[in-house]
Amino acid sequence: MITNGFTYFAVLCALCGGLLAAQKYIKNKYVQKFFGLLPPIVLVYLIGMILCTINFWDLEATKSTYSGLKNNILYGMIFLMLLRCDIRKMIKLGPKMIIGFFVGSITVMTGFIVTFLIMKNILGPDSWKALGALCGSWIGGSGNMATLQEIFQVSEGDYAYALVVDSIDYSIWVMLLLWSTRFAPMFNKWTKADTSRLDEVSMSIGEEMAEKKEGITFVSLMVLIGSALLVSAVGQNVGALLANSIGLLDKATWIVLFITALGLICALTPFGKIAGAAELSNVFLYAVVALLASRANFMELNDAPMWIISGFIILAIHGILFTIFAKLLKMDMFTCGVASLANIGGVASAPILAGTYSGSLVPVGVLMALFGTVFGTYLGMITGYIMKFFA
Repeated sequence: MITNGFTYFAVLCALCGGLLAAQKYIKNKYVQKFFGLLPPIVLVYLIGMILCTINFWDLEATKSTYSGLKNNILYGMIFLMLLRCDIRKMIKLGPKMIIGFFVGSITVMTGFIVTFLIMKNILGPDSWKALGALCGSWIGGSGNMATLQEIFQVSEGDYAYALVVDSIDYSIWVMLLLWSTRFAPMFNKWTKADTSRLDEVSMSIGEEMAEKKEGITFVSLMVLIGSALLVSAVGQNVGALLANSIGLLDKATWIVLFITALGLICALTPFGKIAGAAELSNVFLYAVVALLASRANFMELNDAPMWIISGFIILAIHGILFTIFAKLLKMDMFTCGVASLANIGGVASAPILAGTYSGSLVPVGVLMALFGTVFGTYLGMITGYIMKFFA
């Protein structure tokens, strides 16, 4: 069992590097078919969960390393990805992304209400309180969940069950959405989605990235690494200051808002043309995904099984209804996936999924997640009181 924090992180980085190298250098057709089915980023998540489950590292001993690295790298990643984003091009995407978010919210709310009607005799008539709090978390983040816990007066026992569902079911959903990216062309063809605007923005950014790639130097990499880490550090201090002085939003949301604004501004300046941002942001992306997976334990599926099953029912209803709406509204896979994770995951996850499609589209994930932060408490409250009516 690994108890050293540095060794723990080194293993995760080696896992990422090993899987990427295997995909690139092993030319065996069966290996390539395997990676076509399960891309490296999904395998990083899956293997990380397996290693956590078998206690390959000590969770308590490595907790400080995880806490010290995850958010610091995440915020740096968001900044680097935003350097590839010209906001003037993002405007061309139109209102479909916002519509997608609210479709995701409505289907999540429906999933909670229907699941409560199915499971209330098993979970208990007061389970609407914990499910309402969980709904707030799945439309905006843990800050909303804590607020609704106070509003609904959720018991400590039921709140603990909700936290287990929030951890386990969410982790599985993230892995499924990362895996689903490979089916985007087929899905878009089935829904008859018009991805011309999305493709235009991605292609334009891709051409710029190709030009920049040729200019990567030692100096450009050092400037980008130093800037990303500095922005992450400053952003967290500014976020804490704004949360304490202004309130309204939680610390994490203020941090993301500050870093997003700074990244979008820098992207319009010569700083945004520095070569290497795409490559470094992908390095940070894999590190964050590996760290997230390293704390997800499959054995927790044994805890509160009926609550966990309820969580999967909610996600199944959300996924089925969202797919139906996607067909009716002709939405593409990117919009559906990021909108779903903006609800279920929030500011820490939606930009990651958006980045797996294209680094230039990270702001879309941030925008959707911020909608969840603003509306999550109210939508969760509405859902909770509807469930209470049927209790």
